[in-house]
Amino acid sequence: MPRPTIMMIGLGDLGGNVLEMLARTSGYRRIITADIDEDRAYRKTNIAKFGASQMGFYPDLEFTKIDLNNFEQTAETIAKYRPDVIYSAATLQSWWVITTLPKGVFDDLDKARFGPWLPMHLSVVYKLMQAVKMTGMNFKVINSAFPDACGPILKTRGLHPTVGIGNVANPVPAIRNGIADQLGVRLEDVKIYLVCQHYVSHYIPRFGTAGGAPYYLKAFVGGRDVTKDVDIDLVFAEMPKRYRRTGGMGGQILTASSAAANILAMADDRGEILHAPAPNGLPGGYPVRIDAKGATVQLPNDITLEEAIRINEEGQAIDGIERIDEKGTAYIAEWSNDIMKRMLGFDCRVMPLDDIHEIADELGAKFKAFAAQFKK
Repeated sequence: MPRPTIMMIGLGDLGGNVLEMLARTSGYRRIITADIDEDRAYRKTNIAKFGASQMGFYPDLEFTKIDLNNFEQTAETIAKYRPDVIYSAATLQSWWVITTLPKGVFDDLDKARFGPWLPMHLSVVYKLMQAVKMTGMNFKVINSAFPDACGPILKTRGLHPTVGIGNVANPVPAIRNGIADQLGVRLEDVKIYLVCQHYVSHYIPRFGTAGGAPYYLKAFVGGRDVTKDVDIDLVFAEMPKRYRRTGGMGGQILTASSAAANILAMADDRGEILHAPAPNGLPGGYPVRIDAKGATVQLPNDITLEEAIRINEEGQAIDGIERIDEKGTAYIAEWSNDIMKRMLGFDCRVMPLDDIHEIADELGAKFKAFAAQFKK
């Protein structure tokens, strides 16, 4: 198999963590890092190379500047390197930024859920996918920015990334750990199939329940279905207690692990069964098989793809997005919009894809002004 090329776009906190993981992974790959902040990203690329060498790994790393606001330059850069996998960690505002607010303020704002923050993620991914289309070539793209919603929205224009990362994948390790402890078996022998939207993956580790949102979960040990032998409610209840973990920006390493796993499965054509959001632009998260061809949903026989999509669309509504129409317009739930309007002065229930860049600019400015009052 020829040496695969991975292009990483966006070397912020998440992208930097993913790079460090890939740099310390055995295998023969070429990694192209790309960012608009040339000095910062060049330094991150070098520190990953130097740190890896101290552990006996010698990755082939190269940096190139990229500006997603410049479609032609982005398209030319992608076409020049012809990556087997493009991984994008680019966003206008990372999800963890609001967690830096005072706890009480964050708790109140978090009740709006993730839906109304869509423009901060969709704007950048939309630009990237337009540039990818300009190349005239079929590139595989793994997207980190709110894939649960960005995927289905961009699918209405035929611009959806191949698959996302994190979200549905993030609670899986702790759930498997809880099942292993409950049944007295080894963690590596436990396999689960989980279908859920971002809201569920956000809620369970914090509050120990799915927060009223639907989900599907099937558990196996050594190939045997043990779902009925497990108290899943107890497993969930233990997640913020016995299985509590670092959250916020400090917890990005878990999401980075999902990203690295998906990238390697695709670049190395591994055909691994993992969990990921938005395979082929579907809403929410699913168990998937990832290989060089892309990501394919893998479900047990007792649930159909249509049922899995319904579960995720219901979860999406609880996450603040009532629906996505055939033109790619997102409709924000009234209760969610009311919180954003009251706290930030941001009032936008209808978010057409064609207006998403202007909406993102407004939301970014409103949040910046809001957050400034809490800085010392």
